[in-house]
Amino acid sequence: MAVVDTVELTAKVKDMYRQVAEEPHRTYHFELGRPLADRLGYPADVLDRIPVEAIESFAGVGYFFDLAGLGRDERVIDLGSGSGMDAFFAAAQVGPGGRVVGVDFTVEQLNKARRLAAAGGLDQVEFREGRIEDLPAADESFDCAISNGVINLSAEKKRVFAEATRVLRPGGRLAIADIVSEHQLTDPIVADADLWASCIGGAAQQDAYRQAIESAGLRVEAIRQNPYEFISERARNASGTYGVKSISLLAVKPGRRPRLTSSSNLSITSRRGTPPPPRVAAAVCRVLLHAWRPRWSRSSPGPLAQAAPVWEPKPRRPHSRACP
Repeated sequence: MAVVDTVELTAKVKDMYRQVAEEPHRTYHFELGRPLADRLGYPADVLDRIPVEAIESFAGVGYFFDLAGLGRDERVIDLGSGSGMDAFFAAAQVGPGGRVVGVDFTVEQLNKARRLAAAGGLDQVEFREGRIEDLPAADESFDCAISNGVINLSAEKKRVFAEATRVLRPGGRLAIADIVSEHQLTDPIVADADLWASCIGGAAQQDAYRQAIESAGLRVEAIRQNPYEFISERARNASGTYGVKSISLLAVKPGRRPRLTSSSNLSITSRRGTPPPPRVAAAVCRVLLHAWRPRWSRSSPGPLAQAAPVWEPKPRRPHSRACP
């Protein structure tokens, strides 16, 4: 199978998206901006709260936040965050107690996103320079990984999905939109860096794409096609011949992360390493007291006697598996 020159590809992608960051009102071979976001399904009321300049440079290929199901205070990482529109959208959903980290390798995109975050007072959003094949993030440090129209630009998709799996906690989600193809692209297309930068040459065959995700240890739960349209003639021809299209996808990392942990001295912490709210701590104490109920000695005249109580564990029904 033909391979693309990754050095040439990186240079072309960086140049393309430098222009998108600095000159979003130019004509490109793909759509940009608010009209695209509206057509893909982004809710208008949320877009109205996002910096306009971030939306102007939006070059996504689908909507997936309904699949992501982000909750308050969750941690999100955006693979290929561009000028930050999806990162800011995620921040609106996780709230000030959450955390959103965008990763990109185009300096101009990073500079723009950082400026907009600072101007908007979005302290919970951070943009890091890096590659999606080697994420600058710790293991199991995020609840959800998102990406929009970026993974197709990588020549190492298996590595991208492996990295996403690594940084997700057990039970974490991967919610993405990307370009795939129904039929395998020919070698001349796959070896064309210009077509890769145009989101065509890197479109993986859809079955192989799903297999790469599952091989990384994720379970695919939903796939749907998006109302994305190609503009350039070459892209339209490839779409018609090979079934190149946009999809949104949800995958989940197996396992379940405990909400509370206890050490040997029964100290309790939340998943963020801080003491839980009083009502949570009280609930845990009730569970512990229920499991270890005191039984007073029969020789004792009552709880006011001087004799110390004899503590015995309350008999428990055997379980087939450990409680979470």
